[in-house]
Amino acid sequence: MSNSSSISEFLLLPLADTRQLQLLHFWLLLGIYLAALLGNGLISTAVACDRRLHTPMYFFLLNLALLDLGCISTTLPKAMANALWDTRAISYAGCAAQLFFFVFFFSAEYYLLTIMSYDRYVAICKPLHYGTLMDSRACATMAAAAWGAGLLNSLLHTASTFSLPLCQGNVVNQFFCEVPQILKLSCSASYLREVVFLIFSASLAFGCFVFIIVSYVQIFFAVLRMPSEQGRHKAFSTCLPHLAVVSLFVSTGIFANLKAPSISSPLLDLTVTAMYSVIPPTLNPIIYCMRNREIKHALRKVLQYTLFQLL
Repeated sequence: MSNSSSISEFLLLPLADTRQLQLLHFWLLLGIYLAALLGNGLISTAVACDRRLHTPMYFFLLNLALLDLGCISTTLPKAMANALWDTRAISYAGCAAQLFFFVFFFSAEYYLLTIMSYDRYVAICKPLHYGTLMDSRACATMAAAAWGAGLLNSLLHTASTFSLPLCQGNVVNQFFCEVPQILKLSCSASYLREVVFLIFSASLAFGCFVFIIVSYVQIFFAVLRMPSEQGRHKAFSTCLPHLAVVSLFVSTGIFANLKAPSISSPLLDLTVTAMYSVIPPTLNPIIYCMRNREIKHALRKVLQYTLFQLL
């Protein structure tokens, strides 16, 4: 029997059993990681450099891109390194840091998506008050609240999880350190405090989900009451990317956490975890760029300027 004081490292779940498949997974993850870095980096640069995008909606989109960069950079680099060097080890401190930053970025992103739904609600349902309710100070305060709430949530979970005595070895059945997998290594009667924190976080997440649903129900009815078809189209075009991102984020997270234990397996757990930790940060830039002419125009200017500097 082992305990947390004697554990100096954890063993993560390998991505494949053979060396050839490990190298294949390395190149696949590298491609996904570079795509996420490029997409989110371009959106961040475009919003920061184009003055026409200095509005509340794009300010929150900038924060979303930064959180996506942080989220995917917490998990994939270590997984790629392990696949490339044919190892499974991660240090105790490295595991704690990985869990801390993943929970921080992941929860902050969810809170930010909730704030973005409020932004769309005010823009469509209360357009005359938009400038007052969503001024620069209010936007900065709300964004700081999302980052701060994510930080507090992460501190609570990380401190609680790694204060538990670990009696079930050091093998983590996932390709990165996450709370449920560390709890499986703890002594059976010692994790009740962390369960309380998880229930509190789940309740808060459910409250945010209800807020998003209520906001979009009111947005939907407000758009239907618009007399102009062009106005309805414009309103829907600003809401659909956010709604798609929220749906992707929530659906993958719910499936990962609420799937039946009877169908659980290391391969399925690996696939599902990759869905909610890797796919949203990679697809979010594509979703926001598909129907947004302003983002496309700003990205075109950034790319043209970059090419001009290179030539």
